[in-house]
This record gives sequence, structure tokens and C-alpha cells, in this order.
Amino acid sequence: MRLPGMGAARLAELQAADPDWPAGWLARLPHQAATALRLWLDHPARSPLAREVEADLAWLAAAPGRHLLHPGHPAWPALLEQIGDPPPVLWALGDLEALSPPRLAIVGSRRPTREGLTNAAAFGRELASRDWCVVSGLALGVDGAAQQAALEAGGRSVAVLGCGVDVIYPPRHARLYQQLLDRGGLVLSEHPPGTPARPAFFPRRNRIVTGLSLGVLVVEATEKSGSLVSARLAVEQNREVFALPGSIHNPQARGCLRLIRQGAVLVRHVDDILEELTQWAVSNPSLPAGQAAGSAEAASGDPLLRWLSDAPSPLDALVNLTGLGVPECQRRLLELELEGRAAQAPGGWVRLPENA
Repeated sequence: MRLPGMGAARLAELQAADPDWPAGWLARLPHQAATALRLWLDHPARSPLAREVEADLAWLAAAPGRHLLHPGHPAWPALLEQIGDPPPVLWALGDLEALSPPRLAIVGSRRPTREGLTNAAAFGRELASRDWCVVSGLALGVDGAAQQAALEAGGRSVAVLGCGVDVIYPPRHARLYQQLLDRGGLVLSEHPPGTPARPAFFPRRNRIVTGLSLGVLVVEATEKSGSLVSARLAVEQNREVFALPGSIHNPQARGCLRLIRQGAVLVRHVDDILEELTQWAVSNPSLPAGQAAGSAEAASGDPLLRWLSDAPSPLDALVNLTGLGVPECQRRLLELELEGRAAQAPGGWVRLPENA
């Protein structure tokens, strides 16, 4: 990430090729990046790159709760592996356990109506009560209201920033930023610590907000809102898009109405979201007892079986929930199938009744 002229897309392309280190990398890198890397390898004391890397490592070691996530890291979100241009690394500040629950992005206008703020807070609060994590960008308006409510309800929240994780942006959210860290939340960024906020970073930030999440809820948005960009990214990433309806006379509702016309799920309450994301039905305490049966019993037993129900759960969702690697998760699912406790179904894996 510190090499000059190396963006996320180019790094992802190089990583996919898996060249030998360092000769294969030097052969494939652009001239400027290859020159910088060669100087660092041959004469590290003369390399500006060495000073930057040393500063990064010093920041990580200076206090607890500082992390550098990457593919292969135990806390790396598996959902990011599904998007076309995942960040090569994620700087993290806070509690990595915030990445454990299922996640939903909540986005919307930075200048919402009073009703929009109320709705954002209500959905953030209710999702937290259902053990979901709210993901957003710590932005003013809808984003911040949803995250604030989730934290005050005792839930988790993840904020993805368009600056370094140690830079509070917007400054007006300094209290929310600190509250998030104090209450078990997590701040993420693909930019190194100390990086100031820049307009060009925010559209890129949005792909991580949606990529981390199973779906995105748009609470209020104008027809030219940046939230519609997030919705488009979610569609490209094969995520569910949800939208709150509003009055045809409210300019802040027109973006949501447009999304609904284009196929977004019309949402009235949290159950509309959970019913659509059927693979997460075990997280919904309002389900009939028979549908959620066994989850409490399984919680102290098999870590994979506890997340299975009679609603199909995709492999990637199970990987994200359990923290297991893909090969290990596949192996355990096969074992459960041979034991007659799980089976494949259209859309994923289901748990079989104990007496089947």
C-alpha cells in the first residue's frame, strides 16, 4: 500500500497472480513502484518507504485496539472476498468482535427530516436488539443517527472512514467517534493512520461499507444523493437493497421511491429486512418457536450447527458467522451431512430435524 502509484485494484491484480517474492513482484510492478521497492530491499536506510513502514508499525504497537487486517487474518471479513475490488488491507481501531455479528449498512441523507432521523435511530436500535451490527460511515444525518442509536441500545457498530482511523471526520462527530470506541465498536479504513479526509476517498469508502454488509438500508435520500451510489454498489456486489418509502411531496424521499421502483425491497420495520435475508432467520427472536428450535441448545455445542436452521444459509454467510475458513467450513458441513444433521438445499445449507 505504501508503494507509489499502487491502488487497490492494481494490488488485487498482483495478489491474484501470486508472483514470487521479491523477484516476481519487481518484474510485475510499474517502474516507479519497482524502483521504490528495490531501494527498500537493497538500501533500507536510504529508503523513504522504510520510514513510512516503521511509522506504521510503531502506530500499531503504541496502544491496544490497533490492528492491520488483511486476507488471511483471523478477523478479515469474509464478505469482502466477494466484491470486485476489495481493499488490500484494513486499518482497524477498536474491538474486532464488532465484526462477529451479521451486519447491515444504514445510509441516507446528511440533511434528513426529523422523521428521517427518527426512523434511522429506530432501525439502528432495533437491529442492535436483534444482535445485528450497524455499518455506516459516521457521516452527519442518517448514518450517525443509526450508529448512535445502535450503540446506546448496547449493540455493535462499525464505522468506515474516508481518512485514517485516527482522524475524526466529520469533526462534529467527535463524541460519537469516542462513544463508538468506548462501547465495543470498530473504526475501519483502507488508508494509513494520519491520512486526512479527501473528497475522492468517500465514494471508494462506500464500497467497503456495502461490501462488509449483507444488505444496505437507505432511510432518506434525494434523487442525486450519494446514498444512491451506495445502493448501486450494493447491487453490483450482489447485496440486498432496502428502502424506506416516504411522501411523494418530500424531496428527501424521492431517492428511496426511485430505488423501490427499481426493485429495492420496501421496508416498514426490521422484520421486513430479516424476512428477506432468510438465511439469518435464527437471529430473529420473533420467529415461531419451532423455527428457531435448537439454537440455544446448539450455542454450547457445534459452532457451525448453531447457525443452521430450516432456512437455507449460504456458505459465505456461515464462514462470516463462525469465523471458520472456507475449507474448514466445507469439511464440517460435509461431516454434518454424513451425520444426518445438515443438508444442502437451494440457496445454501439447512439443519435437519434431530429425528429425521
